[in-house]
Amino acid sequence: MSSGLSHEQIHAALRAQPLFEDKTWQLSPDAWPLTPEQVAQLEAIGTACLEFHQALETLYLRSAAGKNLLRNKPLVTPWVADYLDRGKPAALSAHARDPRNRGAFPPVLRPDLLLTDEGFVLTELDSVPGGIGLTAFLNRLYGGDGGAGVLGHGDAMIASFHAALAGLRPAVRNPLIALVVSDEAATYRPEMQWLAQQLQLQGKRVFCLKPEDIFPLESSLFFDAEGNPEKIDVIYRFFELFDLANIRTEKFFFEAWAAGEVAIAPPMRPFQEEKLTLALFHHHLLQDYWAEALGGRTLKLLRALIPPSWIIDPAPLPPGAVLDGPRVGGRALNDWRDLAGASQKERDLILKISGYHETAWGARSVVLGSDCSREEWQQGVEHAIKLAPENLHLLQVYKKPRRIEHRLYEPPVVAGGPAVAVAKAGRLRLCPYYFLIDGQARLSGALATFCPPDKKIIHGMQDAALLPCRVLSLNEPRA
Repeated sequence: MSSGLSHEQIHAALRAQPLFEDKTWQLSPDAWPLTPEQVAQLEAIGTACLEFHQALETLYLRSAAGKNLLRNKPLVTPWVADYLDRGKPAALSAHARDPRNRGAFPPVLRPDLLLTDEGFVLTELDSVPGGIGLTAFLNRLYGGDGGAGVLGHGDAMIASFHAALAGLRPAVRNPLIALVVSDEAATYRPEMQWLAQQLQLQGKRVFCLKPEDIFPLESSLFFDAEGNPEKIDVIYRFFELFDLANIRTEKFFFEAWAAGEVAIAPPMRPFQEEKLTLALFHHHLLQDYWAEALGGRTLKLLRALIPPSWIIDPAPLPPGAVLDGPRVGGRALNDWRDLAGASQKERDLILKISGYHETAWGARSVVLGSDCSREEWQQGVEHAIKLAPENLHLLQVYKKPRRIEHRLYEPPVVAGGPAVAVAKAGRLRLCPYYFLIDGQARLSGALATFCPPDKKIIHGMQDAALLPCRVLSLNEPRA
């Protein structure tokens, strides 16, 4: 193994620009190593994620229209659209169903993958992911100038991000792309500004804007570029759809889109941003649909990747009926409140809000049953039941990440002395980034989050290391 980046090299790179202002994390000399076999699996996962989105769109639209789902036998599921539309404004649901939106998918897909003893486990599929600029920056830092040697090769993250967005307006040469970041998502504005700057250096017309920077002229959208109004061709929407109500210019977005004057990505289709879609994949009434809609390889892969998941729906059951859910004390559930009586071992379950809510991102609504008191678990279950009429929760089997090692820098023993890289134990979350280009999901980089082994819920935090990934050569040792 090479010596990797020095502690001072990393610190100097982070100090040189404001991308990570007020953010700290653990540092490592080495990018995260992936075997060629793991990279091949990641490629397959990207294809599966896109096929899942395509099948989900058909499921939602046919459910909303009351149409049959299967070729040779009846299956009508209006409850699917009810779940996915719950709590959304009627106008937003109507926009999601607009025929002009057919085939519109998020241009960037990022699954959250945990590395367990059984392999990768997919816990979420993010359609508005942060970390694109961060990963691109780390790729360049750890791979040298141009990012050679890291997953994706060169500045693939930056190039693929632009290609995915520019492809939404293929008739426009060098389209003007606005990366629109709301106040709610302001934490990510510096990395979007950095991305825009890197693309501007390549002659691309990409600008990071606030929603209030945008104004309408006739049926188009513009922003003020040094005193001159510039027409926007593509909006990259870096905010969640629940945040639309806080954006005073949002009606102009819809009007310009309807007039065909602007492409908006990710599309404003809330069903594509609900975590409960993972539970729909496992729903016993939909197994024939998924088997028809997905290719055999994708179906097999997703069944292995997505842990058992259920939707917390407190609708009353008839006497004698049981819920499709986990078991408590060896018995099927008659009521979701029965979860409160689960033992700590039976509470190896994750509870989180599905989407369209301010707590639906950043792990803010996540409750891990085996890592909290019985009272906290009961409160979490009661909260999910209480919110169900407007905001559904997802219940998911918790798959514990495996314990592995990676080198991290320790603080110097003596003030002013050198930092020393030491192998540390931890657990891994891997976030590969796929960009939709020419109808394919292109893997262009991945962000590894390496957390201390005592952290049950893995996300970006002060105690974690954030690392790009590289592919091991054939003669390098495997972990």
